[in-house]
Parts: sequence; structure tokens; C-alpha cells
Amino acid sequence: MLFRSYLIPAALLISGFSHAQEAQFVFAGLNITPEPWAKQANLEKLERYVRQAAARGASVVATPEGFLEGYVGNANKTPGLEREKYLAAGEEIDGPMMTRIAALARELKIYLSVGFAERRGGEMFNSSVIFAPDGSIASHYSKSHTAADEPFNTKGTEFPVAETPLGRWGTLICFDRQLPETARFLALKGAQFILVPAWGSSGEMNDIMMRVRAYENGVWLAFVHPKRTLIIDPGGKVVASNSGDADQIVIAPIHIRANQRQFLIEQRRPELYQDLVKPRK
Repeated sequence: MLFRSYLIPAALLISGFSHAQEAQFVFAGLNITPEPWAKQANLEKLERYVRQAAARGASVVATPEGFLEGYVGNANKTPGLEREKYLAAGEEIDGPMMTRIAALARELKIYLSVGFAERRGGEMFNSSVIFAPDGSIASHYSKSHTAADEPFNTKGTEFPVAETPLGRWGTLICFDRQLPETARFLALKGAQFILVPAWGSSGEMNDIMMRVRAYENGVWLAFVHPKRTLIIDPGGKVVASNSGDADQIVIAPIHIRANQRQFLIEQRRPELYQDLVKPRK
């Protein structure tokens, strides 16, 4: 087990401000790989790593995309994927395992983000939920951009920005990040920190893309993947990343400022961009 560690001053553990415009906290990305279909084993692994991250001072902890069930809803990753089996692997937002995860957040008094295959009636969604330190839901997002590789997932239609004592947060999931409009939309809605749980391609191009998303929108960004985790500041600088492919915790302090850089957003001329929102013919 490997750890990428930073010395965290006690004063940085949690420090919120009344208007959620400036805050300091310690973020931990769980650069860990779950087992496909093994929800109970993955939950136990999650609990173990979350406790380790919290013990090291993290007040915000996040998993990769689809962590709970092992991201089995991707047909390329799961050849022969059957809808009924996938539906059975789904978890409702208030299901027993999510309730345990909420209780863990409450016990440790942290924000805890988990990716999971969400079942809502007869539909499935690729979702991420952030539980607050009191166990309530701070944010709930469903992946809005999917390709043919997720045949049984319904696409989400909303981009919520959570108002927390530690700043305004938005979430994108994996493929969402490849379209620049998604991160920009969150930034225009006031997001200061964007969380990107993922499973798909990583590598040099992805690192560049994530740095650009942070820079062009003036936001902190955390990309959390089973084999690659990046914590990036609003200037596009990587302040922490994983070392090798082994399971590990990537941790760093984040300081959201009220005057966080918004230079590029302030230079926009929206009146010139009307064609961007016209449907394709």
C-alpha cells in the first residue's frame, strides 16, 4: 500500500466562511480499485481507506466513478453485460449500503463522495453522491454525457452546485470532463471546486485536459481514478498526484479564496457565442 502524503497543519482541517466564498480544507482522493460486482467487499475496502484518510486529516474524501459495484455498467469493461443483472447490482440513494456510507461520513464528521450505479425504479444512472458530516446529502449528480459503452444508464440532465461551508462544489463524472461546456457551466453557476470521479482513459492527454479545465475556469479540480488521481489548483498546477498504480491515498490542502482567479471567465463575450447553444442540424 502506497501513500502520497503532505504535512497538514491542524488549522487546515476545516475552516469555513459564512458566505461559502472562502474556505480551507484537506482533500483526499482514494486512488483505489474495486472488485466488479463485489459490493460488500468494496464497501469494506471503502470504509478502511476512508478511516485512514480521515485519520490523516482529510475532511473531504472521494472515490473513483462507480466504486461501489466496480463500474460494471460499462459494456466494454463488462462483456456480455445483461440489463437485469446490472439492475440487480444497483443501489438506491437511500439503500442499505448508501445508508452505511452516510453513517460513516457522520461518524468521522467528513464530506464523503462515492460513485455508484444508482437504481431509481426501473432506471439506472451512473451517479455520485456527497454525504455531509451530519450524514445528509450535500450533492447528488448523475453522469450527463455517456456514449454507447453505457447502454443501460439513463443520462442525467442537471448540473447542481452544492453550497457548503467549505465552498461551492460541482461534480462531473468521467466522460463529462471531455466536453469543455460542462466545467464552464459549473464555474458560471459559481462552482469553486470541481470533483471528477472517473474510470476511463487517463495518461498524459488526460492530465493536460484536467489542468486546462482548472485553469480556464479558475477552479480547484480533483480527478479521482483507480489508477490516476490529480489535485489541481486554479492556476492549472498539479499540487498532488498518485505515485504508481498501487492502491493509495492522494491528499493535499485546498484553499478556496473569495478572489479566486476568474480572469478568463471575466473576459468572455457571451453575445458572440449564440451558435454554441444551437442544436446540431
